[in-house]
Amino acid sequence: MKQIKVKNITIGSKAPFVLIAGPCVIEDPKDCFDTAKEIQKITRSLGIPFIFKSSFDKANRTSISSYRGPGLSKGLKVLKKIKDELNVPILSDIHSSGQAKEAARVLDVIQIPAFLCRQTDLVVAAAKTGKVINIKKGQFLAPWDVAQIIKKIESAGNKNIFITERGTSFGYNNLVSDFRSLVILRRFGYPIVYDATHSVQLPGGKGTASAGEKHFVSHLARAAVAVGCDGLFVEVHKNPKKALSDGPNMITPKELKTILVQATGIDRFLRSFRIKK
Repeated sequence: MKQIKVKNITIGSKAPFVLIAGPCVIEDPKDCFDTAKEIQKITRSLGIPFIFKSSFDKANRTSISSYRGPGLSKGLKVLKKIKDELNVPILSDIHSSGQAKEAARVLDVIQIPAFLCRQTDLVVAAAKTGKVINIKKGQFLAPWDVAQIIKKIESAGNKNIFITERGTSFGYNNLVSDFRSLVILRRFGYPIVYDATHSVQLPGGKGTASAGEKHFVSHLARAAVAVGCDGLFVEVHKNPKKALSDGPNMITPKELKTILVQATGIDRFLRSFRIKK
């Protein structure tokens, strides 16, 4: 298993699992900063490495009238303030090749959105920045199909990669988590992250917006850590019911802490065993 470095954080192999967390999209800059600060306080108390995430633009919203975010320039300013003042690594997604260079000036990890993970020009442009790349596995992909995305990134000379599982389409407006996927994805030799909140999303479930089943988040997070993953990806909002994007599947900081206490317990328990061959 290859280890990936994101600033002073190590992901993969024998390193403790990492948390990637934050609001789905940047709404109010102060609320975004305060959420990052609160998550950092929780992770520090539990000894969990933390990467902050939030999107400056949600270009794949269900409805044309849905809130998308402040945009590239304004959004990066918000993320840079969080990065500089809290000294925390930053992850966000890009949606076009033209965003790659500007985003790379701030981001420590460039994320390829699940819906766009097969877009060759986007993937290669992100890879050429030299930044760590997080591939969100498309809901429409079998886990073994990720091999071709990895090859696209490696073709640009970049091997700083990790892969995030976020559920698989199962009929209309539904996702399921097949935990065999974590095992299969791990065979590629790169760290694996499990997205516990997008995996409970019901895409387009409300007609003009996505629905979600957040009551399953803690169960799936525990299961993923038990199966074996190098990190958890969790979207967090102070008041999910009032969130402008993905509210039905986001959790509160208080709920996050409970999940992390359970997850770290499972992770440490499993690491205490060494199988002799």
